[in-house]
Amino acid sequence: MSVKERVLKNLFSHRLHAIDKWRDDPRQVQRDTLRAILHGARSTEFALRHGLTADCSAEEFRRRVEPTDYDSYGYYIDRMMSGAKMVACRGRVDMFARSSGTTSSRSKYIPLTHKAQWNCHLRGMSDVVTLYLAGNPSSQMFRGRTLTLGGSCSREQGYLVGDLSGLLLHNTRYAAALRRPSMKTALTDNFDIKCEAIVRECVGCDIRAFAGVPSWNLALMRRVLEATGKADICQVWPGMELFMHGGVSFAPYRKAFEELIPSDNMHYVETYNASEGFFAIADDSGRDDMLLMMDYGIYYEFRRGDEVLSLEEVVEGEEYAPVITTCGGLWRYEIGDVVRVTSVKPYRVKVVGRTRQYINVFGEEVVAENAERALMEACRECDCRVEEYSVAPRYMTISQPGAHEWYVEFGCRPDDPVRFAGVLDEALRRINSDYDAKRRSTLSAAEVIEVPRGGFERWLKECGRNKVPRLSNDRRVAESLGRYL
Repeated sequence: MSVKERVLKNLFSHRLHAIDKWRDDPRQVQRDTLRAILHGARSTEFALRHGLTADCSAEEFRRRVEPTDYDSYGYYIDRMMSGAKMVACRGRVDMFARSSGTTSSRSKYIPLTHKAQWNCHLRGMSDVVTLYLAGNPSSQMFRGRTLTLGGSCSREQGYLVGDLSGLLLHNTRYAAALRRPSMKTALTDNFDIKCEAIVRECVGCDIRAFAGVPSWNLALMRRVLEATGKADICQVWPGMELFMHGGVSFAPYRKAFEELIPSDNMHYVETYNASEGFFAIADDSGRDDMLLMMDYGIYYEFRRGDEVLSLEEVVEGEEYAPVITTCGGLWRYEIGDVVRVTSVKPYRVKVVGRTRQYINVFGEEVVAENAERALMEACRECDCRVEEYSVAPRYMTISQPGAHEWYVEFGCRPDDPVRFAGVLDEALRRINSDYDAKRRSTLSAAEVIEVPRGGFERWLKECGRNKVPRLSNDRRVAESLGRYL
């Protein structure tokens, strides 16, 4: 083992002791977190308006601050973006993570303070490696480089604005010795130009790991194979062992990556992170959930219906919408996800959908997890692979009933697409009783509309997104996808 490997592994193992410590008493860590956030925000406009003091109890905090989302929090976002100081956090915010989301706004602008950057996002990125090394002590990832495929950022009216990944890359130039590509390439805005440059810079390097959103990385890996003429990624980078991914569910992409990287030494580590914060990490390869990270300056609450519960009140097996208060200027903010609490000792969660990504046009109440399970069953039954998909309603008319339209891009097509659609529909009926009831009354069978290879990638680039909305209650996504059929 080289000196560099030994030093790096020792640094990461030291952090593991801190994680093990709060696993034993996460509730006290959360109480301390709220106290620290309140203390740090004293004298801010938000704290003064809501009567918050450093010694507020959790009960007082809940009474004085109503839960909010991006649209209703807009006043404070606008104030921070106008350059005002001491709005919802100390000082002046000079970075904003721009994110598409499922709000009424085309883009969200999430304040990114230096404290949140270091205590939350960068600590989370580091802890992914910490937890991976804990489970894989013989890892050789430090013998090579990590390929990071992120977004971009730029100066706009005195602020640094861009994708969260671009902002973090911009602010961690010190880590250049551990990763590829070059900073100039990493922050290139045009995806096609970025991929071409990555191929030039990285094919000859010893890449051991890569990180980012599955959809963009899948597109990049295919371009690597096209440029090199190799059959799989192991022939390009023989030491490849780790993909650290997040942003979307990995399930629809797993089979494609396993075909691209046919190695028993390959590991996939899921993260639950967003522009608003870094929340959880998969720390056990034998589980499909993630460890909720407690010492990132995030105070967690969970909404179920009209009730908002503290961490101590959540019940294992139940589903909730997380509500977060952060050291970065977000207060009782609903991030829009739905998670299932899979364990309370320690606290673990699994993302099962979005509060605004579901289909309930006909009373069927289909959520993302239902759709994903049905899709996996259909792929298994029909021996095919789906790489991207989006589902939209087909509205009822006088002459025809309603239905779900599945826009699907296959990595490996089924022999009989009509049978695939039937298997998919029947699987969803078994999984969701509301959908089954509507299929017996007002809905006709699901229809599968095939999107040509690369269609979703072109749609993402045109829309400036990095993830495909899986479920929609309207036809805006479906109609825009129609241009690529």
